[in-house]
Amino acid sequence: MSTTLSSNGAASGSQVVVPENRGSRSGIVLAVLLTCQLMIVLDITVMNVALPRIQADLDFSPTSLSWVMNAYTLAFGGLLLLGGRAGDLFGRRTLFLAGATLFTLASLAGGFAPSAAWLLIARVAQGVGAAMAAPNTLALLTTTFREPKARIRVLALFSGMSSAGFAIGLIVGGLLTEWLSWRSVLFINVPFGLAVMVLALRYLPRVDRQEAHLDLPGAITATTGVTALVYGFISAASHGWGNATTDISLAVGAILIAAFLLIESRAAQPLLPLRLFADRNRAAAYASMFLAPMAGMSMFFFLTQFLQDVLGLSALATGFAFLPTAVLMFAVIRTIPRLLPRFGPKPLAMTGSASMVAGLALLTRLTADSGYFPLLFAAMILLGFGLGLTVSPLNVIIMSNVEPHEAGAAGGALQTLQQTGAALGLAILVTIFGTASRAAGGTAQHALVGGMTTAFAAAAAIATLTFVVALTFRNLQPVTR
Repeated sequence: MSTTLSSNGAASGSQVVVPENRGSRSGIVLAVLLTCQLMIVLDITVMNVALPRIQADLDFSPTSLSWVMNAYTLAFGGLLLLGGRAGDLFGRRTLFLAGATLFTLASLAGGFAPSAAWLLIARVAQGVGAAMAAPNTLALLTTTFREPKARIRVLALFSGMSSAGFAIGLIVGGLLTEWLSWRSVLFINVPFGLAVMVLALRYLPRVDRQEAHLDLPGAITATTGVTALVYGFISAASHGWGNATTDISLAVGAILIAAFLLIESRAAQPLLPLRLFADRNRAAAYASMFLAPMAGMSMFFFLTQFLQDVLGLSALATGFAFLPTAVLMFAVIRTIPRLLPRFGPKPLAMTGSASMVAGLALLTRLTADSGYFPLLFAAMILLGFGLGLTVSPLNVIIMSNVEPHEAGAAGGALQTLQQTGAALGLAILVTIFGTASRAAGGTAQHALVGGMTTAFAAAAAIATLTFVVALTFRNLQPVTR
């Protein structure tokens, strides 16, 4: 007996045939897709730990160093919506494989980078590959596992794999940077990528293309708009407010984002269907998915430098220093499939975002003489708990009840907001950091810490907005059958 599925996962009469050993095959498909997610998340965290070594080896300035992260995040976040729609047009399996291949090759090239420019180009290529693979990863998960309880379980595993990648990346990044070189943190993607490609070729089902067209005006305005905004904030960090390049970039970015929303409201097949925001809980989850990374993830950029440049920890010790946050995130995520149906999204989001605010507020108390205990340790506990409880349920809230034919768009929007939120958050906080550091005076370490604590105060304010959004959730169970 066989079942036919369309490219969006709905029943159809002339699409892909799923063989009888569906259980074992779907298990392998799940492993392949989760491994791809692990590879993408691993890349972000291992690079964080390696940043000081990269700065010293390739002569990055303190503010331009953020482009090692932003080059990847901008390409990834800006092209995610296009990657999801391209999966509908050319086949999700095709885009997934192409993206995983490009990501792997770009990682290999980045590991051999002889200059800052080479590394940044490789990071952009990694972002493009991730933007092709990631939305189709999430869409394939939600359309393969359509029974509600199974879908929640799989989406929780997806979140858990992200957390595992975070935890593994911090430790592996420290080990590789300390024992080998920062270059090895890029090379580590290669075996993961090869495994994903081989298994995907063998086990991912071939899916027929859907009649669709690419929303090129939407893709162009979204990508260039976000890029212009983040470039404007980075320019402000380097040259200050009032600089012509800064002002022009921010103005162009705002105009292009407004144009993108106008285009999407009128497009027949938009990259971002605005009806996805009609559901109150999904809209609140999207807003939280944008704000929480702005507040939470960007702070690791500063703490990595604090631990190594102020406390004098090695790269390996820095990785282990983040372990309380990573372990607590993973522990909380494991409880989400039980907590979310029982309590609903509102109390989880409120508690998690409040914990984030408290953790970031503690970090504003850092000084050049602070040690790891007790202040940093307590802040990492609060942030691990807060991020796990705030971010992890969002995948389930957004994707659990989405229609199969909108899975790609919903997943692309989710990951776009997450990545662009992280990019914009880092850009804003680097801008604040640069301005405050220049005004702090004193020794280099005092100026560095003064800039960081001001940036943490701004991050706490953003986390407070996440708490305000949490108040708007309707406390309904995401699973209705």
